[in-house]
Amino acid sequence: MAKHHPDLIMCRKQPGIAIGRLCEKCDDAYYCKECTQQEKDRDGCPKIVNLGGAKTDLFYERKKYGFKKR
Repeated sequence: MAKHHPDLIMCRKQPGIAIGRLCEKCDDAYYCKECTQQEKDRDGCPKIVNLGGAKTDLFYERKKYGFKKR
């Protein structure tokens, strides 16, 4: 799952009174079953804000050398 990669940057805003532990702007974000069992849903909103350095570098490296998607 994408949320388990350490280089991804998450929203992590604390929720208000709403059910589901999400901030108001990130209604489509959710926690997987494993994260809920480990109580990671108390850390804040899980929405991915930025892809991080590794994914961005991979995109430009592929573009530079002309690799196609698999």
